[in-house]
Amino acid sequence: MFSTPTFDIRQKSRTETIPIRGLRYNIRHWGPANAPVVFFLHGWMDASPTFQFLVDALQQDWHVIAPDWRGYGESEWLSRPYWFPDYYADLETLLNHFSPHKAARIVAHSMGANIASNYAGVRPERVSQLVMLDFLGLKPPTEDDSPTLIGRWIDHIHKGPRPITYRDHEAFAHRLMEINPRLTEARAHFLSHAMARYREEDGRIEMTCDPWHRIAAPALYHVEDSMASWQRITAPVLKPIAQYGLVKQRFGHDPDEYRRRLGSFRNAQVVDIPDSGHNVQHDQPELVAAAIEEFLTRD
Repeated sequence: MFSTPTFDIRQKSRTETIPIRGLRYNIRHWGPANAPVVFFLHGWMDASPTFQFLVDALQQDWHVIAPDWRGYGESEWLSRPYWFPDYYADLETLLNHFSPHKAARIVAHSMGANIASNYAGVRPERVSQLVMLDFLGLKPPTEDDSPTLIGRWIDHIHKGPRPITYRDHEAFAHRLMEINPRLTEARAHFLSHAMARYREEDGRIEMTCDPWHRIAAPALYHVEDSMASWQRITAPVLKPIAQYGLVKQRFGHDPDEYRRRLGSFRNAQVVDIPDSGHNVQHDQPELVAAAIEEFLTRD
């Protein structure tokens, strides 16, 4: 029988809604409004509550500002295909709203780190420090047949995505723990409530992520495009790498490719996070928080 332990939240969040490029964006805040600002950017098929454990582990006062990206969490869902470059413009609008005259500190995970690192190369004057949680680009494509990708995308568009639903929050929590065996019951219980919504049509729940995000874009990924941006980043970069995360899975057996990608950054520091998977903010929030604060408070 699955128990439902209570996760003790040390820092409660508050939310507001702002317009970003014609969409309703949900913005989550933690910490005193007059504390130093740091932006937390979540990854693919995730949402801003993912950072609760990491925020709770911070020892200093920070004003953490964490959006739900378009189509995620409580932000507006398009219910149609998404165009990835929109996230760059959304990020710039977000920074202009909350930090119009000061370069931003950014902590970003996975897809969020993809967005933030490319943006930091395009707008180097807008980012003062960048933390990239377990991200060093996507893996090389397994095929280079663009027409095949386009055809597959068209087929998926006609069919539409199938939502992944769960009987209840308990079933969702079980699934989260199956995906990540390091996730504690208390944290799984918190996430299963904070990142799920009720479906009126069938009484089930679904993760707060538009299912259209699961339809892959019909474009080939070339890491060299991102590397060109990384080379232009002037901010110092911290890279917490999970012991069992995607960076190690993708490049652990290809040290030359790992060094090639890492070498694109002018000023990057790697810190290894033991006994952690891709979601390091869930598995080792205390270690990650300590690394982040040591980095952000350097002279």
